[in-house]
Amino acid sequence: MLAETDVVIVGGGLAGLAAARRLHRAGVPWRLLEAGDRLGGRVATDEVDGYLLDRGFQVLNTAYPRLGTLVDVDRLDLGRFTSGVLVRRGDRLDRLVNPLREPTGAPRTATADVGSLLDRLRFAALATGCATLPVNRLLAAPETTSEAALRRAGLSDTIIEELLRPFLSGVFIDRELETSSHVLAMVLRSFARGRIGLPARGMAALPRAIADPLPADLIELDNPVAEVAPGRVRTQAGDIVCRAVVVAVDPPAAATLVPGLDRVRMHSYTTYYHSTDTPPLDEPILLVDGDRRELAANTVVISNAAPTYAPAGRHLVATSVVGPQPPPEPAIRRELERLYGRSTADWTHLTTVAIPNALPAAPPPQGRLRKPVALGEGLFVAGDHRDSPSIQGALASGWRTAGEVLAALRPS
Repeated sequence: MLAETDVVIVGGGLAGLAAARRLHRAGVPWRLLEAGDRLGGRVATDEVDGYLLDRGFQVLNTAYPRLGTLVDVDRLDLGRFTSGVLVRRGDRLDRLVNPLREPTGAPRTATADVGSLLDRLRFAALATGCATLPVNRLLAAPETTSEAALRRAGLSDTIIEELLRPFLSGVFIDRELETSSHVLAMVLRSFARGRIGLPARGMAALPRAIADPLPADLIELDNPVAEVAPGRVRTQAGDIVCRAVVVAVDPPAAATLVPGLDRVRMHSYTTYYHSTDTPPLDEPILLVDGDRRELAANTVVISNAAPTYAPAGRHLVATSVVGPQPPPEPAIRRELERLYGRSTADWTHLTTVAIPNALPAAPPPQGRLRKPVALGEGLFVAGDHRDSPSIQGALASGWRTAGEVLAALRPS
């Protein structure tokens, strides 16, 4: 029998770390058990030959509400991307940017050959509404799929298929845009209000920064949990007696540990990393395929935004594909030649990172994006499958779950 504590957190991803931070701030005894050899869950970075290779292309948005509660964003030293996208259509490469962030790009955006001017005005109105209306109003709106919401906003097939589907498929990992319109509203809100970027030391810097204020002796790595029950957690070393258990592992693992928990469908994502001496673009901007080939969701020269991701004199390109059956690397290389409009013959394929359980599916109904976290008898569950499928959702869920734990432990 291991030592007792008030709360055991199972899982050291973003949700588990956020829960630990709130419990620690409240002075409640806790322990965190992580099965792997590092913290961060699905947010991880591998350092290979001077390159920083995130486990799948991810970005951090400065407008995530819970982010500033947990980290000093300035200390992450974010390399920022352009607030916009490039769209490949035939031999054209159109540049569309947020005119409030990139005012010099407004004329080119207005005359871009992607959809009509009316399309762009309607989309701007949609994004502005998401950015300015209160969250409660956005989440009280009739819920539908993201595709239906875009069509309800009056957007044409052309701009949906040539810009919004390829762009949003990389955000939601959902080519069909079946994701809830309430999730779409929150995503548009964050893109309109914040900037996206990458920490200088890779995305793994985020969980490290969240964990930094926590006592290291309360966090146990390489300690998988075999079973949870009210007031008890079973590990290979024995049982831990506690007053509350927070299950903050990924959705498939959570469903295994907590029988009866709804199983969540997961989306798959694959990122191909290439290096090159000469970058195919000089700008830190996402490039999407407007030709409707539906092979690559997006590609970007990461080192243009964050030079620390590649050794001196080299550049890192990340290309992401949605779906469980990624194409072979030579097919992606040929696609990159078309998208960038230049040869990739001298590019080096560094690695391919397949993430079979990358993000929870979030079809309607998602309601107000706050699913129950208290399961009864001192059992709680946290993760982005309880809020929105995003970094913000994981952080918000962990923080909210810790709040419910504190309320449950408070003397009546």
